[in-house]
Amino acid sequence: MKSIPFLTILLFAAFLLNAQNPVPAPAQKAAILIYGATAHLGDGTVIPNSAIAFENGKLTMVADATVIRLDRNKFAKIFDASGKHVYPGFIAPNTQLGLSEIDAAKPTLDAAEVGAYNPQLRSIVAYNTDSDILPTIRSNGVLLAQVTPTGGALSGMSSIVQLDAWNWEDAAVSTDDGVHLNWPTLPTPSGLQPPAPDAPRVDPYERDVQQLDLFFEAARAYAKQENPEVKNLKFEAMRGLFDLKKRLYIHTNNVKTIRESVLFAEKYGIKSVVVGADDAWMLADFLKTHEVPVILSPTQRLPTRDDEDVDQPYKTAAQLYEKGVLFAFSDKSAWRQRNVAFQAGQAVGFGLPKEAAVQALTLHAAQILGIADRCGSLETGKDATLFISEGDALDMRTSQVTAAFIQGREISLDNKHKQLYRRFEAKYKQ
Repeated sequence: MKSIPFLTILLFAAFLLNAQNPVPAPAQKAAILIYGATAHLGDGTVIPNSAIAFENGKLTMVADATVIRLDRNKFAKIFDASGKHVYPGFIAPNTQLGLSEIDAAKPTLDAAEVGAYNPQLRSIVAYNTDSDILPTIRSNGVLLAQVTPTGGALSGMSSIVQLDAWNWEDAAVSTDDGVHLNWPTLPTPSGLQPPAPDAPRVDPYERDVQQLDLFFEAARAYAKQENPEVKNLKFEAMRGLFDLKKRLYIHTNNVKTIRESVLFAEKYGIKSVVVGADDAWMLADFLKTHEVPVILSPTQRLPTRDDEDVDQPYKTAAQLYEKGVLFAFSDKSAWRQRNVAFQAGQAVGFGLPKEAAVQALTLHAAQILGIADRCGSLETGKDATLFISEGDALDMRTSQVTAAFIQGREISLDNKHKQLYRRFEAKYKQ
């Protein structure tokens, strides 16, 4: 057997080291102060000259720096953020982060399983903390994400993670927060010849809804048994829906299917969230009346129908805001999560107030996902998950994240994009 040259081994090892993601930051050991920044608290409040302190991973002070006296000797590290902005860590709902690496390479995709009804599947155990995408996302201020399964009618359970961890156990903020349902789609005209007169008339949409109804009816009956003799893993996963410990995330876009799916969830006494919801602007009053929040499709897309305004996707957020509907921004694609704040910024250009856009990325997203007691806003006692930006974090022209913290830990903002930039900058300067 021919031996491998030692130099080749060294070169390969150097390549592997260069390809590794930044090491997760150690736990916060001393108090940190950020002062002078314009603080966007996430609840709609802005403090033009703020003082923000945190210790042991928790916020200990969020105040107006002009009305308090600071003892700087109490802090091991002080950030002078004058002229900069501070935001709570942005939250990305409905993502395949850590489940999908390269969309065109099937071996890197682990978001879906075979079969139609898989509520028992847990996306968190497939979450890859070593994904090259994660550092590129958090460099734009997205520090939390909902890892969401896809495929089938009932895809499985999502979990919320923070984006700086060694493994999925360390990353988990809230596990198995909800079950994801892909509501049946309405048939579209195909332009084909009509069926023969004697052919059976079966509406596939109604058939699929009836099958879902039967499944949920059986799951509800199972949930009424405290200790069933025979465990059913699918129904065990559904149990949390009926005791309101979990949410049902309904993925659907059409005005008819949104209405019917919301009423379906109400029939079973389930807390629901509509995901996608392209037609939500037509049902804003209905959604408000039924207190159903929405996780929107990407702003940067074409309208659903040919006769809709071309800028309808950009206006939808403002229309929901005017009606008082709780909503959050998202983009299902893993790598595009880095742009979610800019999509919120574009909605600002079409009537959404800027702080309302920040809320949709922070506190409102946290409320929808059920983690608002510890994340989503700059409040004393909550996790110190926040970042500093030199410019407006919603504006791709000025946003430049200079420091970020997850649970008080100052994380690395290096990523593969920056590494490649430095590499080729050095090459062409030679």
